[in-house]
Amino acid sequence: MHKYHFVAKAVEPKRQALREAEEDLQATQKILDEAKDRLREVEDGIATLQAKYRSCIAKKEELEMKCELCEQRLGRADKLINGLADEKVRWQDTVQNLEYMINNIAGDVLLAAGFVAYLGPFTGQYRIALCEEWLKKLEEYGVPHTKEPSLISTLGDPVKIRSWQIAGLPNDTLSVENGVITQFSQRWTHFIDPQGQANKWIKNLEKESGLEVAKLSDRDFLRSLENSIRFGKPFLLENVGEELDPALEPVLLKQTYKQQGSTVLKLGDTVIPYHEDFTMYITTNLPNPHYTPEISTKLTLINFTLSPSGFEEPLLGQVGGGGERPDLEEAKNQLIISNAKMRQELKEIEDQILYRLSSSEGNPVDDLELIKVLEASKLKAGEIQAKVKIAEQTEKDIDITRLEYVPVAVRTQILYFCVSDLSNVDPMYQYSLEWFLNIFLSGITNSERADTLKKRIVNINNYLTFSLYCNVCRSLFEKHKLMFAFLLCVRIMMNEGKINMDEWRYLLSGGTVKTMRENPAPEWLYERAWGDILALTNLRNFSSFADDFVDNVEGFRAIFDSAEPHREPLPGKWDSQLDSFQKLLPLRCLRGDKVTNAMQDFVALNLDQRFIEPQTSDLTAVFRESASTTPLIFVLSPGTDPAADLYKFAEEMKFSKKLSAISLGQGQGARRCEANLQGAHEHGARVQPQTCPLATTPEWSPRGAPHVTAIQRIQVHRDFRLWLTSLPSNQFPVSILQNGSKMTIEPPRGVKANLLKSYMSLSDDFLNSCSKVSEFKSLLLSLCLFHGNALERRKFGPLGFNIPYEFTDGDLRICISQLKMFLDEYADIPYKVLKYTAGEINYGGRVTDDWDRRCIMNILEDFYKPEVLTEDFAYSESGIYKQINTTYDLNGYIQYIKSLPLNDIPEIFGLHDNANITFAQNETFMLLGAIVQLQPKTSTSGGQGREEIQPAAASHCPDAAGFAESAQGPGGDVVPAGAHGQQPGQQHCSRALERQGARPPA
Repeated sequence: MHKYHFVAKAVEPKRQALREAEEDLQATQKILDEAKDRLREVEDGIATLQAKYRSCIAKKEELEMKCELCEQRLGRADKLINGLADEKVRWQDTVQNLEYMINNIAGDVLLAAGFVAYLGPFTGQYRIALCEEWLKKLEEYGVPHTKEPSLISTLGDPVKIRSWQIAGLPNDTLSVENGVITQFSQRWTHFIDPQGQANKWIKNLEKESGLEVAKLSDRDFLRSLENSIRFGKPFLLENVGEELDPALEPVLLKQTYKQQGSTVLKLGDTVIPYHEDFTMYITTNLPNPHYTPEISTKLTLINFTLSPSGFEEPLLGQVGGGGERPDLEEAKNQLIISNAKMRQELKEIEDQILYRLSSSEGNPVDDLELIKVLEASKLKAGEIQAKVKIAEQTEKDIDITRLEYVPVAVRTQILYFCVSDLSNVDPMYQYSLEWFLNIFLSGITNSERADTLKKRIVNINNYLTFSLYCNVCRSLFEKHKLMFAFLLCVRIMMNEGKINMDEWRYLLSGGTVKTMRENPAPEWLYERAWGDILALTNLRNFSSFADDFVDNVEGFRAIFDSAEPHREPLPGKWDSQLDSFQKLLPLRCLRGDKVTNAMQDFVALNLDQRFIEPQTSDLTAVFRESASTTPLIFVLSPGTDPAADLYKFAEEMKFSKKLSAISLGQGQGARRCEANLQGAHEHGARVQPQTCPLATTPEWSPRGAPHVTAIQRIQVHRDFRLWLTSLPSNQFPVSILQNGSKMTIEPPRGVKANLLKSYMSLSDDFLNSCSKVSEFKSLLLSLCLFHGNALERRKFGPLGFNIPYEFTDGDLRICISQLKMFLDEYADIPYKVLKYTAGEINYGGRVTDDWDRRCIMNILEDFYKPEVLTEDFAYSESGIYKQINTTYDLNGYIQYIKSLPLNDIPEIFGLHDNANITFAQNETFMLLGAIVQLQPKTSTSGGQGREEIQPAAASHCPDAAGFAESAQGPGGDVVPAGAHGQQPGQQHCSRALERQGARPPA
């Protein structure tokens, strides 16, 4: 217990302390718990604040991100807006325009579809007229359409059109329309292409696509076509005629079908794969082809005939490139190409931007790629636009300089269309554009230089006009040379506004009388002539002419009775009031037989005297201008033969032994000629000049034409020449005519021209080769005068010879040879022998009428007689035709001949002046009729075409047999108009003929 006591005593305080400690612990624990609770509350608050803080930070970051994104979008939007701002106005206008076009698309597309389907064969004027008719129908039926719809605005792509023009398409409206028709036509296109413009364009356009070119005459043209169809290449069939090979039928109709999953076509007996990229073009160089409806429905015919507006631009380029300003022309061509490329790039950039904008998903300002493309495009577009502006300004500066040469281009296109129209007069008058451009460039090079540009242009125009006239006249018949000169003069003056179209139409085809009045001079003025005078008053400048005629009847009768009425002054105010062209109209009324003389004076006054002087044909000049690949074509008149002249020329040029002449008779010559040419072709690169066939073409040309055209595609010897002869024929291949050098072979018109031709073929050595030089020169002149007399008497009809005879240069040559031989062999001149050989044998051998033979012998008496050996011996009463001093050389004789009258005086034929009337009237109205053939329908009177007017003009021509009517002479004697044609040598004609000349029968 004791121990317990002490132990308990010792433990109790400790227990007490334990209890206190536990109480303190509990109190402290409570405080701790309270502190922990407070800490927990604080921690929870901190956590909440931290969460709130994090939330605020996140929101802040989100707002900052949004702010940054907005700033970026704002920047990109600013870039986008600024980048497209330049296009805004244009695109707004485009949108409005597109909305307007969409609202009117029905009418516009209908018109364009009709244009593509139907208007290809028509000329520009007809296209405009037909479109206007269609527009009236659209308005009538209420079909919506734009104000002035056109094919180019509806279907044309400016960039593509520009690329066409770079490839050689003329930039006139007609040509651009043709290009659009070609693009959208569902059928293969067939170009009527006489100038080769479409052919050249297609070759340039499809050159990089591997274009195949062939002709129907090529042996392997079907093989070439097959390859093009198989491999999808473009194919050009050129120089086709009016008929196509039936083997082309499946291709033209696109008769394809499926075979084992592939598209095929049957060509002949062969089935070949049909490539979808295959394209076919056909061209013809025929100026006015006539196609059957079957062909027209299989193809899209497109008239690619050159228009004046489409010709001037390339002519300006030719002027520059031809030596005037080649630097400007080269710069112009480079600018055209560079501008086209830059505009193409701009178009591609615009298309790319529009594609990005239309294909962008979401907000376009978030499309970084779009912004980058836009920035790059904008930068490049700015550079290109700056270059384009500079280039356009440079091009304008160049154009200003080029425009100074517009008068040359205008004159040249006038000349070209004068020449191209000649085929309406004679089918042999065909000339290619390349031939014309060679003359044009030659004219620029060879024309006289000048100190001023104005004078230089005048020199070019004058030289070019006469150079072309000379070149064309070489291939014209005599009866058409004055017509051509007059046409050139009139067209030039029309362009200058110097000729009234109503007056021009009156000259060609007359007019109509609105109110008939009494004839003021029935004793000498025919009713027809008075009717023409009344019709003349319908023209504005001649409104008072009939009244003045009545007041000045005697003055006009003096003109009527004059031997040269075309040079007589008109009475009253009319001589000073009318110009040289207008004075032709009263002359046409009063003295139609002198209109051709007045035309000569008109041409001499307004062009030059050179244009009415005889143009002698020179084989040397033709040969010099020819090439080994260019055929030389003799166009013959009946009774002519160029063989002698050609053989003589061959001897002079020292190739007579190499000249091979082939006469085409009964088919043998044709086969031989083909064999010779074919052999030349087959020799490949070198064709020896041993075969120069002289071939009569009409029989041979259908089969031989391919061989002639093949010459142009093979390498031939430079001395090779192909000479062809032919009478005028519409069967002659146009391609050969256009590319060949043509020369007509016929007697010149007029004694002067015949003399000049005879003496131009002589030489001084020949004139002095006879032992009796003086006598030989005198008798030679007499003989040449007789030859011209015999040839020209034919124009007087029965007054000249009862039967017209075709005397030739061969008759003259044999007479000259005999003259020289007899003078050398005989001491005295054997006049009887000379007259007999010339009159009875050489010339008389062609004569079948006894009276004509007697006439020839009587005429020969005046030229083969001793008196002609005396100087100044006169062959006519006036002494105009006479002998000259025999000391003159050849040039002296030629100068004398050139001094003779241009128009024959009937006294050289032993006829009265009135003998010319019938011939002159026929010549006048045949000439006017030929000009009528050259006029377009829109240029003829009263809405008539040349088909209607030409018979009317021809009806004005008097009957060649003479006039059936009688007329009263000045003294009251009645003389039958037909009684003057009984004897070829009589010295008088009825005055009635001259009166009948006042106006041909209506």
